[in-house]
Amino acid sequence: MSMSWKQHGDGKTVAPDAIVLPEERLSWPKTIGFGAQHVVAMFGATFLVPLLTGFPPSATLFISGLGTLLFLALTGNRLPSYLGSSFAFLAPIGVATGAGLGGDAPGAEGLARASFGILAIGVLMTLVGIIVHRFGTGWINALMPPVVMGAIVALIGFNLAPVVKSNWNATDNSGWVALITITAVLLITVVFRGLLGRLSIVLGMVVGYIAAVLMGEVDFSGVESAAWIGLPEFHLPGNPFNDVSLWCLLPMFLPVVLVLIAENVGHVKSVGLMINRDLDPVTGRALLADGVSTMLAGFGGGSGTTTYGENIGVMAATRVYSTAAYWVAGIFAMLLGFSPKVGALIFSVPAGVLAGVTIALYGLIALIGVKIWIDHKVDFTKPINQFTAAIALVIGIADFGLVIGSEANPVVFNGIALGTIAAIVVYHVMAWVLRVRGVGEPAPPIAE
Repeated sequence: MSMSWKQHGDGKTVAPDAIVLPEERLSWPKTIGFGAQHVVAMFGATFLVPLLTGFPPSATLFISGLGTLLFLALTGNRLPSYLGSSFAFLAPIGVATGAGLGGDAPGAEGLARASFGILAIGVLMTLVGIIVHRFGTGWINALMPPVVMGAIVALIGFNLAPVVKSNWNATDNSGWVALITITAVLLITVVFRGLLGRLSIVLGMVVGYIAAVLMGEVDFSGVESAAWIGLPEFHLPGNPFNDVSLWCLLPMFLPVVLVLIAENVGHVKSVGLMINRDLDPVTGRALLADGVSTMLAGFGGGSGTTTYGENIGVMAATRVYSTAAYWVAGIFAMLLGFSPKVGALIFSVPAGVLAGVTIALYGLIALIGVKIWIDHKVDFTKPINQFTAAIALVIGIADFGLVIGSEANPVVFNGIALGTIAAIVVYHVMAWVLRVRGVGEPAPPIAE
């Protein structure tokens, strides 16, 4: 891995028909500026995760920055990316902590239980990365064709919808704060162009936060008492050999692996297209890097990580794909993790602001699944695709539950886990029957 970057042109400008490649950089002052932009771009979504789950913001930011540096190193500085907190972990974390999302802060035991689940997913992602690096992605496509992958991603977003309603109704003024927040997000998105438009989430939260302050919804006592400089609030994961009930959490976390795979593979493809390079050989390394980063999050107390679409947007807008800017961004995020004051300010964001932002964000997670269907031209006139998506979505949205095992150590399958199983089983069973029958095409479509 080379830690030197060739200066692009004069280091000050990028020609209209040119891009700054990963191995290039602009002048260091400009590179630092672009790194700061990436921190701002990831900040709104990344700090929402500790807000919603109760994880320490300082540890989350630190692990996010460290994970980014590890990603760059493990991919040989060939793939620009920022690793922020993944929303796919929200639902299983809420169940594992027993405190829900956006409600009362979970205790140390709840955080330790959730961290074990995150650690387990990190280990599994690391193994997947090693396998993909050795054998390619063909087996992933065979196990999870686009209709299955899209259904799984979509049901995770829809499964989180009740959390929005809970935060919307948290206080008498929460609904008004939420309405102001989401209105600001929408207006900023369409009124401003370039970077400001892409930062609509974080800027909308600022507007909603100001409105919440004026309505007396914000408690500043924690911010006032927090120190400016201090160590991140790390904590260890639960020990499954001392508490066997931790193994029972794994079914709820396992579907997250499928989402992380989809996000990382999509990131590699997107960046490759934007810089006109075949980056597929780096896919295994990208999955491995995200797995290692998520393992660190499980050990240290942060949330699991993933590549960020917000930062792809910044690259597309600026045409700067230099990995040097991401090294700067990772270092900035780590430094922010050493400020308890920043963490306390994040935790002061009230439920109404969260509701206003997540009513869009959770829906956007679901729409990523729909986009997978569209991009891969999934044919929904075929019953095999209809039933795969329909059954999985209803199970996930209704949050079906299944409890197996003893009362002392029950294995709980929530709607996301059951919906994921349903999507895979329904598709492959129907496909197997069609092959046995020797039917080249599925049966006629269901009547509309």
